[in-house]
Parts: sequence; structure tokens; C-alpha cells
Amino acid sequence: MTTAQILAEFLKLSALVVGDICLDRWCTYDPDVAEPSRETGIPRIGVIRTEVTAGAGGTVANNLAALGVGRVGVLGVIGDDGFGYELASALERRGIAADTLIRAPEMQTFTYTKLINAKTGVEDLPRVDFICTTPLDSEVERQVLDALPAAVAASDVILVSDQAETSAGGVVTPAVRNLLSELASACPDKVFLADSRARIELFRKVIIKPNRDEAESACQRLFGRVDLQALREYCESSLMIVTDGSNGALVVVPDKEQFCKTKPISKPADICGAGDSFSAGAAMALAVTGSPVEAAHFGNLVASITIMKKGTGTASPAEVLEASRG
Repeated sequence: MTTAQILAEFLKLSALVVGDICLDRWCTYDPDVAEPSRETGIPRIGVIRTEVTAGAGGTVANNLAALGVGRVGVLGVIGDDGFGYELASALERRGIAADTLIRAPEMQTFTYTKLINAKTGVEDLPRVDFICTTPLDSEVERQVLDALPAAVAASDVILVSDQAETSAGGVVTPAVRNLLSELASACPDKVFLADSRARIELFRKVIIKPNRDEAESACQRLFGRVDLQALREYCESSLMIVTDGSNGALVVVPDKEQFCKTKPISKPADICGAGDSFSAGAAMALAVTGSPVEAAHFGNLVASITIMKKGTGTASPAEVLEASRG
């Protein structure tokens, strides 16, 4: 299929992002107003403007919406706090359904605060992250589990964002993973794709999409050696796509591996979110074409656009079409 034909089919499809839906706060500070506090003598950071966007799984959702997917929804947990309201508003501004975001008063919204120098445009101070390190409350987890079957039933493509790097605190708990595995087995006509920063080997019966470091680390934990086919088999996955930065992506299916090169970009503006944009593009293209190789090439194409934008950028259909001609 041509790029135009693939893009045209997206409008007919619906997608769901499950997992850690976070808030990115881009805070621009002026170093000239960093005089010490009168009370404590500690230097202050004078933030002069703030922009907010959905991050982590929200970045995947942003990319799906930008690509023209007919309906995009998210299922995750946020705090009943100001950051949670900012996150819901950021999603709604993109046309992303946030009605299945579960509010948990006892937790804070997973938030990345990025400090950018107004004079240089560079993020040059330590990030301030609001994270959760305690297990998800059992009642909140039950709400996620109860909401998941109906949300999956209403979607053609399900993308799982296991963003939390702590051992506890993320939305994708063992019970959520198990239910996703059951739903994937029961719905073979749907695309289930999982991305996990720290535990890709714990997913079963879904497409897994680690980057090379994540895949090799999982192999070492499991086998003490790097064996990508063994990792795919261990996860009972019919397909694994291993992204490899500027090199492209490796498609791993039973008894076969094929590398899909990407368009070389000499000076990317920002590689943050490249994996999320790849996931969005590849999962949707797979739903349309049924071809893992076409899906990987399409994911590469989308990511080649977003890395040329500051922050966690997205790619529009027009931009994808233009890039495909290059």
C-alpha cells in the first residue's frame, strides 16, 4: 500500500492507549532573575512561562491524533490535583477522549517538569519529576481492570505504555498485564502493542516493541545472553519490533528477522518521544496493512519527522506524505 492509502484508512479506526499517561510541563526560566531568596538565601529559578502537554502514553496518544486516527482514547490513572486537571485539558485540546482517566485522590499525577533556559532554549537544569513509588491502590487497580474490557472492545488498536521505571507505582500492574494478555488472545483481529522501559519480558501474547537496549537487557536478565528470537518466544509474541535509533528497526517473527532502515537524519532537533511516535505509526500501519515490515517502515517515517521538532513532536498526514517522497 502507498503511504497515502495507509493514512486514508486511519480515519476509519479507533485507538486506545493504556498505562502511564503523564504530564509534561515545559517551564522556561529567565536566568537573569535568579537572585537568592530573601528568606533562605537559596537561589531561585524564575519561571516566566509554562506550556503543558500530555507525556509518556499521552505522547503516543498525541501522535495518534495528529496522524488522523478516527478516535483516540486513553485509560490510565491521574491524581485529583492541579497537574491532573492540566493533563486532562491537554488531552481534550488534542481531541483525545479522557473520559476513562481514573482520578485517584490519594496519588499525585505523574509529571515531568522540564526547565528550559530562555536565553539559549536549552533544557539545562535538573528535571523535577513528580512520581509514584508505592503500589497502585487495589481499589484503583480494580477500576482500571473493570474499565479495560469495554475500552478494548471499542478500539481497533491498543497500545500499552509501561513508562514507570520504579518497581511499583505504575498503572501497568501484573493484573493489568494478565488481563491485556487474555484480551489479546480473545481478540486476534485487534492490534495489541506493548512498550515498556524496564520490564518488556513480563508481557505475554501481545506485540512487543522494545528498543535495542531494553531488548538486550531483558535477554540478559532472562538468559544471560542476547537472543532476540528467544525473547520473542518467551513472551509468546508473534511479532517483536526492536527499534535501534537512527539505524531503524528490526522486525522479529518466528524463524525470521528483517532490518528496516530509516531515513538518515544528520542533526535531529530532539529525539525525545521518537519511540512513542514510532509506536503510534507502526501500530496503526500494521492494523491497516497486516505487514510487520510495512508497519516498521511507516513507524520509521513518522519518527523521522518528530525528531526534527523540539519537545515531543508529532507528525501530520501532510508531513508524512511529504517525507515519504523524499
